[in-house]
Amino acid sequence: MQQKFEHGGNIYIPLSGKRGWIDFSANINPLGLSSCVRDTIISHISCIVHYPDPQGRDLKEALALYYAVPYHDIILGNGATELLYVFFHCFRPGRVLIPSPSFSEYERAARAAGARVDFLYLQAAAAFAVPWDELAAACGRTDCIILGNPNNPTGRLLPAAEIERLVRVAASQKTIILVDESFLDFQCDADAYSIKKLAGKYPNLVVLSSLTKFYALPGLRLGFAVASTENVQMMEKHKDVWNVNVLAQYAGVAALADRTYQEHTCLFIAAEKKWLYNAFRTLHGVQIFPSSANFLLMNIEKSGYTSNDIEGMLRCEGILIRTCANYPGLNSYYMRVAVRLHQENELLIAALKKIL
Repeated sequence: MQQKFEHGGNIYIPLSGKRGWIDFSANINPLGLSSCVRDTIISHISCIVHYPDPQGRDLKEALALYYAVPYHDIILGNGATELLYVFFHCFRPGRVLIPSPSFSEYERAARAAGARVDFLYLQAAAAFAVPWDELAAACGRTDCIILGNPNNPTGRLLPAAEIERLVRVAASQKTIILVDESFLDFQCDADAYSIKKLAGKYPNLVVLSSLTKFYALPGLRLGFAVASTENVQMMEKHKDVWNVNVLAQYAGVAALADRTYQEHTCLFIAAEKKWLYNAFRTLHGVQIFPSSANFLLMNIEKSGYTSNDIEGMLRCEGILIRTCANYPGLNSYYMRVAVRLHQENELLIAALKKIL
């Protein structure tokens, strides 16, 4: 039975034979490590005998340059999820509103800090659009609102202007807006949707981001947040001083400098996602939702199967997908798949055609 806060990416489940899993359950760049990052990790392996820079100076400088945000408005994390917990441990909002479905760690981190969690359920009939007026009306009644941009698992992209409008309303009501941009780098025009540059302007805005997904670094763990200098200083007091290891810091600097890899990734994901989306549309009983991330959400109710049924049959083929019944606002007919290499995407569709 799927647990409430269970995630994808568990490739450590035993699999018969010598083959490994084809993992569509974790939303990681299928191109893998860039050669620049790989070479950097190898060339700095001897540095693990030293403590990492507690300030992460080189990495912060690289992030400040790449995203055009002030150096002192950046805090580094052992993955974006660590900073999610740091945020709640630091600011302790009493009541949190989460438009759902969304990343389950939002709820888990909020509850770990003693917050009451409320859900604003997004409607599939409206393609999981965010009801901005309802969010604005909730400001003052809730202490914190969390937005994924693009959202996981729906892939819905939010306009920067709408987010900023909400931040302004929230500021007058002393409500904090936490925006998670962990999947935004997969968008070719990400800068048009990012609000990182606004974080220093609004003391009630904190923006999370991840280098794990886009640069295929989930085993190293690397994320960051952008907030006002004062908020960053407060959050720094609530984390481990050496929370980002030395190899992750070097890898992050190398990754941000690799423009060829970045451009290739954006174009590759856009093309493969379009192919995969159209392929799913040909399958019986599948309702596929448009996505601005590197994954696709679908409802398979009309197929006559549940997502657990499909997951079980695909596991027999060595394929992992993400069932979504444990997302508040979804049910056992929803599942999510990551965009992978073309040959792997073809294998997935071929396996599903046998089932459906």
